[in-house]
Order: sequence, then C-alpha cells, then structure tokens
Amino acid sequence: MIFNFFTTNKDEPTRTIRSRRTSSSRCLCGSRSKIIILFFLIVFAAPLFAQPLDQPWWLALELGRLSFRNGDYGNALMSFEDARRQRRAMYEQMERDLINFLSTREARLIGDSLETVERFTSDRYYTSVTAALNELYYRVPKASLNNSASAALTAIGKLKDYPEAEYWIGEIYRVEGELTLALSQYRRAYAMRGLLEDSGFSVTLQYKISDILRIRQEYNEMERTLLSIIADLDTLWANAEIRESAPAAGEAGGTTPVPYAQASASFARTAMTRTLENEGINRFLELYRYNNGIVEQAHRLLGFYYTASGRPSAQQHLMFAFLIQNTTIIEELRRRQFDFVFTDISALAEEINKNALLLSYINEVEYYKTVYYLGASLYRSGKITVARSFWSFLASQPQAGEWQSRAIVQLRSPQLEPIIEMP
Repeated sequence: MIFNFFTTNKDEPTRTIRSRRTSSSRCLCGSRSKIIILFFLIVFAAPLFAQPLDQPWWLALELGRLSFRNGDYGNALMSFEDARRQRRAMYEQMERDLINFLSTREARLIGDSLETVERFTSDRYYTSVTAALNELYYRVPKASLNNSASAALTAIGKLKDYPEAEYWIGEIYRVEGELTLALSQYRRAYAMRGLLEDSGFSVTLQYKISDILRIRQEYNEMERTLLSIIADLDTLWANAEIRESAPAAGEAGGTTPVPYAQASASFARTAMTRTLENEGINRFLELYRYNNGIVEQAHRLLGFYYTASGRPSAQQHLMFAFLIQNTTIIEELRRRQFDFVFTDISALAEEINKNALLLSYINEVEYYKTVYYLGASLYRSGKITVARSFWSFLASQPQAGEWQSRAIVQLRSPQLEPIIEMP
C-alpha cells in the first residue's frame, strides 16, 4: 500500500505534465494551421482585390490593335488612349528629371556639353537622368543632338507625342462613321510623322486623309494631298514638272542651267508619252518599266479625278499608274517564271487569270478601270487609234465586268466622257 501510495502520488504529476504538453501541442498545431490557412488566403486572394498596374504604352497599343481586329472598338479606343497617356506620362517624367538636374549648381558649372553631363550623371549615380538619356539615344540618333544637353532636353519633350496611337484612334472614328474626327486624328498623326517608327507610314496617313477628303467631296484638298505624295516620292514626275515649268533660254531667268537629273526625267516622260500615243500599248509596255508602286494610287486617283473634270493632265497620270501596275505584274511573273517575256497585253491578261495573287492585285489597283479611263483620256486628246486599242483589249476580257461593257459601247459609238461638275 505504501508502494502503491507513493507510486500513485509519483505518477499523478507526470500524467498532469503530459496532459498539459499534449494540450499545448494541440493549441500550437491549431495556431500553425490557422497561420498557414491565413497565409494562403492572403497570397491567393490578393490578386482579386489588387489594383491593376499600368501596362507599358507599347503593349497597350498592341492590345488595342488586337481588340480593333476583333471588332471590339470600345476596348480598342480605351487601349489606344491609355497608350497615348502612358507614353506622355513617361516622357514627361524623364523631361522633369533632366530639367531638375540641369537646374542644379553642379550642372550649371558643367555647361551644355552632353558628353560631360552623361559622364557626370553616371559617376554620381543620377540613375533617373541616365535612364532618360539612354531612352533618348534609343529613339533619336545621338549625333543629331550636336553634343548639346539643351538639345537633348528639347528632343525628350518631343517624344511625348505618339503618332501611332493618334492614327489608331482615328481608325476607330472612321469605322464608327465619325469622319470629321477621323480626319482630325489622321492630320494630327501626320503632323507628328517625325516620330513614326516606320517613316514610310506617313504616306499611308496621306492616303487615309485623301480618302476621307474624297468621301467628303473636298476635292481641292484631296488633290493637294495626292500631289504632295507625288512631289515627295516620284522623282521622275517631280523632276519633269520642274523642267517643264523652268523658263526657256532667252526668257527672264532662262540662263540658269537645268540639272541633268531633271532634264533626263523630263526626256523620259516625254518619250513615254510619244511611244504610247504613236506606237500603241504593246510597244509602250515592251520598252518601259517603272516600279515606284508607292505613288501608283496617287497617280490613279488623280487620273480619275482629272478625267471626270475634263483636264488633259489625266492622261499622263493614268499613263504612270498603268505603267506601274504592269511593271508590278510583269516582275511577279518573272519571279515565278524566269524566262517570261512580255509580248502583248492580251497574253499578259491570260497569265494574270492563272495567278490568284495577280487577280487580287488587279482588283486592288482597279486595273481595268485604269485601262478604260486611260483610253478615254487619249480619245479626248485626239489619239483615237490608241484609245480604241485600249477599249478593244477590254472588250475581249469578260472578267473586266462593267469596263468590258462600257468599252464595247465605245467601240460601237465612240464619244467623249461627260464632264462632271465638281462641287
């Protein structure tokens, strides 16, 4: 009994301690489980309540273009506006950083030397200024800044504009039928054309502008826009225009010699016109090629406009458009068939009908309409024989549709195209 007594008294505290440890361990395990559950709730629930971060301006533009292609114009417009805002905010911050640095006493002592400013900011860890200059050099050739910190500041200020975003906002307005707003956006983007990543896109902007002007029947502005494309990009036409407008020898100012390039261009244009008028289509396409495709549309649209308004200059614009179109077709056929040789326009049409790509191209450039109106312009200027050859070609092409029918009528009873009085 004594043993049992002491045994009982000895074991009782032990059981109590064990029971307390077990209880404590259970509480600790429960606490740990709650902490782990709370952690997972915070980690996985946080994205549901977090505010979305601004995307880079270039990514916002790409997402807008994707929405535009999918017909989601509302989201596309918001993305384009975000891209414009975010780019402006980024370059405005860079501009402020550079202004703040250039306003310091150390910067004033350095002077305007951009190279010295660059070394100083790198050595003294002005990271925001260094980042701004690196971004500037990525966008603008460093040599164009003439080692001037003030020129760098001006250049960063100009980068705030975003012509691509302005253009795509204009596209939204265009598809929604808001032509006035679309035209304003295209012009705004064109005014910023020096910042375009693809400098050739400025021509696309000019064509977009001219298309809206045509729809709005603002023909004088349309004409000026198309002529500016030709003046900038068609050296053969522009040089010939300069040569023809130059005073003749013996007239006032006629002692200034005409540059060789201008005289050569004028001669080529005159020779092409004479060949077409006197020797016909096949000889013309046998002798000449002109692959300046970027101005084809400008010549074609001006040719249609001048034909409708009865101007004699329609003939040469349509001649240029027709030559560029056929040059593109012949070059594509030669690319596919190295020994291809042009013989006559009817045989060329047969090759076109075998090629889906060329069929798409002639629809895009209104090939048969160009042929018809070139014939009409030649007829108006008295070149009846060559005009009939154009119409005869069209009459043999069932795929020409309306232009075949109109050519057949002209062959039966030739007549001048009525002049449309433009408003």
